[in-house]
Amino acid sequence: MFLELQNITKRFGGTLALDGVSLAVERGQILGLIGPNGAGKSTLLNIISGALKPDAGGIRYEQEDILGLSSDRRCRKGMARTFQISQLFPKLTVLENVMVAATFGTRKDGRESSQRRARRALSFVEFPVSEEILAEDLNTVQLKRLDLARALASDPSLLLLDEIAAGLTPAELMKLIDLIRLMRDQGITIVIVEHLMRMIIKLCDRIVVLHYGKKIAEGAAEEICQDSRVAEAYLGENYLL
Repeated sequence: MFLELQNITKRFGGTLALDGVSLAVERGQILGLIGPNGAGKSTLLNIISGALKPDAGGIRYEQEDILGLSSDRRCRKGMARTFQISQLFPKLTVLENVMVAATFGTRKDGRESSQRRARRALSFVEFPVSEEILAEDLNTVQLKRLDLARALASDPSLLLLDEIAAGLTPAELMKLIDLIRLMRDQGITIVIVEHLMRMIIKLCDRIVVLHYGKKIAEGAAEEICQDSRVAEAYLGENYLL
C-alpha cells in the first residue's frame, strides 16, 4: 500500500480531534476526505505531512514507517501539501517562492535547474500573473494557485490538497478539476480535503468521511451519497440517491 494510516489519535487538551482513524491510499489514487468543520480533516493532513505528531497510531509511506520523520524529511521523500491559508513568503516574488520548494524538495541540483523547474510548475498551473510580483500583492485565488505550483515544484509522489478550490468561479473550478486529473495521470497520488461535493464526486476514486474525529464511512462516491449516516452528519437528505 502506498500510504497507510493505522489508528491515528490526536488530542488538543481535552478535545479529541482524531479518534483511531485508519485509512489506506493506493498509488495513483485520488482520495477525498470530507466532513463538517471541526471533523479533523486538516489535522489528519498535518499528521500525514509531519506538521503534527499523533498521540497514538502509525503511518507507513511506500512501505516505510515515517512516524518519526520531520516534515522536511517527508518532503524530500516525495510528500507535498497545500494549505487552507497559503503559507508563503510575502516579501519574495512568485518565482522565488516556487524556487524555494524546487531547491529543497526531492532533488538537489542547483539554482538554474531549480529555476527551470519552478517555471515549469508555474506554467503547469497556468499561473495568471507575472512571476516577478511579490506574494504579498496577490489575491486569494492567485495565492492558492501559487501554493499549488510550489507544492508541485518539490517533485512530489504524494500531494495533499487542503481546500484548494475555495473562492473559485465555476469555470475556474472545472479547470482545477482537469488540472488535478492531469497531475494524477502524471503519477502523483492525491489526498484532497474539500467541501465542494461536486468536485469530490467528479474527482475521487474513494471518499473517507470524518465526523467528530471518527471515520464514519468510506467508499466510492455513489456509496457515500447513499449512506444515511453521512447524510445526517454532513451532506443532508438531498444527497441521498
